[in-house]
Amino acid sequence: MNYVHWIAGCTLALAWLSRVLDAAFGMRKVADISRPQWEPRKDSPQPRVSIIVPARNEEEHIEESLNRLLRLDYSNYEVIAINDRSTDRTGEVMDRVAAGPEARARLKIIHVRDLPPDWLGKVHAMWIGAKQSSGEWLLFTDADVLFRRDSLRRALFYAESQQADHLVLFPRMVMHSVGETMMIAFFQTLFVFGHRPWKVADPQAKDHMGVGAFNLVRRSAYQAIGTYEAMRFEVVDDMKLGKLIKNAGYAQRNVFGDDLLLLRWVKGTMGMVNNLTKNSFAIMSFQWPRTLVTAFVMAFLNIWPFFGVLRAHGWAKLPYALALLGIFGIYVGMSRKSDVPFYYVVLHPVSSAMFVYIMLRSMTLTLARGGITWRGTFYPLEELRRGMV
Repeated sequence: MNYVHWIAGCTLALAWLSRVLDAAFGMRKVADISRPQWEPRKDSPQPRVSIIVPARNEEEHIEESLNRLLRLDYSNYEVIAINDRSTDRTGEVMDRVAAGPEARARLKIIHVRDLPPDWLGKVHAMWIGAKQSSGEWLLFTDADVLFRRDSLRRALFYAESQQADHLVLFPRMVMHSVGETMMIAFFQTLFVFGHRPWKVADPQAKDHMGVGAFNLVRRSAYQAIGTYEAMRFEVVDDMKLGKLIKNAGYAQRNVFGDDLLLLRWVKGTMGMVNNLTKNSFAIMSFQWPRTLVTAFVMAFLNIWPFFGVLRAHGWAKLPYALALLGIFGIYVGMSRKSDVPFYYVVLHPVSSAMFVYIMLRSMTLTLARGGITWRGTFYPLEELRRGMV
């Protein structure tokens, strides 16, 4: 039995230690635009920016989000907010904000009453907003993201100075409970392990990035990839936007920004479960064999090191301990860039088990229902598969 533990432990140790070493050196290449060197000069150009904000049933967040956008310390921009068939007071709140003195003809509200065939609601809303925009740059964001006044100014200064065509600014996650923090911690760990943010700028690497909270893209690049019309049935639209831009050969960058962006993504553990149930199977391209294999690999990588170090005997514990050291290293690094304390590593097997459950739940419910329900609209599975990029 110890031979099995040696093989499993060495595999896990190699996987985690290689990734933590890669991240330790690679993350230094990812800029933090909240730092003084990214404060724009007074004579820095301010190209026209169109901020596109899709919203469906966001009456709780939309007023503060829009008001913050209207107070940005940037002179040349517009905000286009799209009320995507909301059944609550979202549209009413939008109109009230637009009528206020701070709007100053900068805010445009679009009310979408009906969803055309073969479109996802959010993707359609962003496409409509971009069509009616005038900016050289397009910033796609979400209705619950809170912007600091200098966020756009710093982001544009960085993007222009680096000659980027697409810029992703990572938001600072706001977490109010142990469950939220635990789940966000695992999600960020998974992100680092699977997408390597430090490789995004490398044109030779396949790693790409897209984040719904802040996707800033040159209009020329957006038009060249076919706009959101090319992604009309994409559930994971933010990452697919990044993938298409990277694959088309455009310059892509991602950056940190401390509190330039704030986002409370989920409320509690079950908030994460419900949020990711709709798109976990989509990430697996709606393929059940791929989902089952990925769930097994995820459990092996993230849960087995904790059990293995307890079940193995003698020196067979060593490779498991090294794997745990690698996981701990990821949490230490993460604690320096987010509000996740490093000691949340003790909950890693719990959050890992929850994410395996989310994947299997997403697959089971999607297959059983023949599709997904997202924001009150049902989308058939066959149409989702047919519309994937």
